[in-house]
Amino acid sequence: MKLHMQILIALGLGIKRNWHIFLGIILGIMFGAFLHVNSHPAILAVLTFIGQVFIRLIQMVVIPLVISAIVIGITSVGDNKQLSKFGTKMVVYYGIITVMAVSIGAALAMLMKPGLGAARFITENAAGEVQASVATAMAQQQGNIGQLFLDFLPSNPFHSLAVGNMVSIIVFVVILAIALARVGDVNRPVVSFFESIFAATMKITDWIMLLAAPGVFALTASAVSSFGGEIFASISKYLAVLIIGFALQLFVVYPLFLKFFSRISAATLYSAVAEAMMVAFGTASSSATLPLTIACCEKRGISHKIASFVLPLGATLNMDGTALLQTVAVIFLAQAYGVVLTPFLIIQICVLAIIASSTCAGIPGAGLITIALILNGMGLSPEQLVAGFAFLFTIERITDMMRTLVNVTSDTVVAAAIADNEGEINYELFNNPEAYEDITN
Repeated sequence: MKLHMQILIALGLGIKRNWHIFLGIILGIMFGAFLHVNSHPAILAVLTFIGQVFIRLIQMVVIPLVISAIVIGITSVGDNKQLSKFGTKMVVYYGIITVMAVSIGAALAMLMKPGLGAARFITENAAGEVQASVATAMAQQQGNIGQLFLDFLPSNPFHSLAVGNMVSIIVFVVILAIALARVGDVNRPVVSFFESIFAATMKITDWIMLLAAPGVFALTASAVSSFGGEIFASISKYLAVLIIGFALQLFVVYPLFLKFFSRISAATLYSAVAEAMMVAFGTASSSATLPLTIACCEKRGISHKIASFVLPLGATLNMDGTALLQTVAVIFLAQAYGVVLTPFLIIQICVLAIIASSTCAGIPGAGLITIALILNGMGLSPEQLVAGFAFLFTIERITDMMRTLVNVTSDTVVAAAIADNEGEINYELFNNPEAYEDITN
């Protein structure tokens, strides 16, 4: 009960910290309801334009953010001895948790079908265009599975950058980052360059997020104006799927994972990192929460060696909450636009969600930013699904806070499991909450 109350407190703090986003949603609902009754096509056109500008600005930072995040995450591993000792285990553990997340997301989305309620708000022409694009892409890929994987390897990385082929870009950048990690200190100029790019794109994202309130207001108002209050009845099932999925991940998957792979109790771990969980929920940023996450783990018994290795990489590359959200969101969009979800397509969505989530920066809004990668693999672009994205952005801030809580908790679960495996944990301290140091010390 204590942990539940802390999470509820975090919800209040999150609303307080992000009041302008919630104000934008509330005002958007009110203004949209007014426009729905009193039609003003010119105003609606302006709102639609503002919403599209906000989405375009977010898309603008995808490629530099993805590239720099991958390079920094992989090169931060350290020397080869560290990489060989902890790296494989970390990748396997993160992989297990993320596969479970996308499986839960896909199963719940296919069972509850959240996108069907939104289908009536999608025009026949828009749905037909999306269905044709997906059918063409799937026919080409199913006809030659080998070519699909071959296309993941870029013959010209710069061409992939120019056309925005995200999967090819990621493959090249991962290979480049591993090579940089292996060559030693000579990599510093290049890594420093990407650190600067990452910092700059984070700053640009901060600027873009200053437009989050008017952007969300415009998207919400235009959606409510076009569809009326029924839009929230339609999106409620999508939100319910995410809440159930996140709850299963937090209260079923993580406890079972810790039981099978360590001697650590989930309740004890959650108590130890409760502050980090609250801040993650309030800020919707795993990167902003990282210093507190490391402090919680180290001051509660997990060694610096493990915390400094696993947590920073996890904050960059491990995003199982995001993977779950992206899987549900893309299936929601597919259902809304009437796309036939074959087993092949569902598996492809899950695989691409794992890839997209691992390239997702730990910042607010990043979960929906890299959905472009999944859509690209389906032969689509976000511009083709503007009406569908309006649904997702209506409650984006709420879902963003929840998925960040899951992401940060996941990082601590893996760090704790590895620390237990390697004898890098002080159990007397970890199992004794009364002995915990004040995290602000």
